[in-house]
Amino acid sequence: MSPASLAFPIGVVAGLRSMTAPAAVSWAARKGRLRVKGTPLAFLAHPATPWVLTVLAVGELIVDKLPKTPSRKAPGPFVGRIVTGALSGAALGASANAFSAGLVAGISGAIVGTLGGYEARMRTVRATGEKDLPVALAEDLIAIGGAASIVCR
Repeated sequence: MSPASLAFPIGVVAGLRSMTAPAAVSWAARKGRLRVKGTPLAFLAHPATPWVLTVLAVGELIVDKLPKTPSRKAPGPFVGRIVTGALSGAALGASANAFSAGLVAGISGAIVGTLGGYEARMRTVRATGEKDLPVALAEDLIAIGGAASIVCR
């Protein structure tokens, strides 16, 4: 699979956990798996960037479990997921000389991941009778595993 074809699924990951996707993409860029040098996204390969994004991603994983955390469908979080999906998709696209296609695919994936992830989480909680926490933790694992799988291809 080309990096550009992975832009949609990395956008889906951004829809699930907004900071997981750019953290994974940044690690891939830093390790030389994604070619972002000479693009507007070259900062993703800077030595500090993956560390900063990883700290933000871990913080998001924690904050997501708090009772006062707003819905991912609220305007602010929704836009944030679209932005990180666009960034992550564009980085994958740029690595294959398809910056714009990656950008659009990342945005599309983020919208699908945001809305679909919300529905899947709510339906799973209702269907299993579980509290939200175990389902949220499973969603964390799906996002982290998915991101790792995408950037390792």
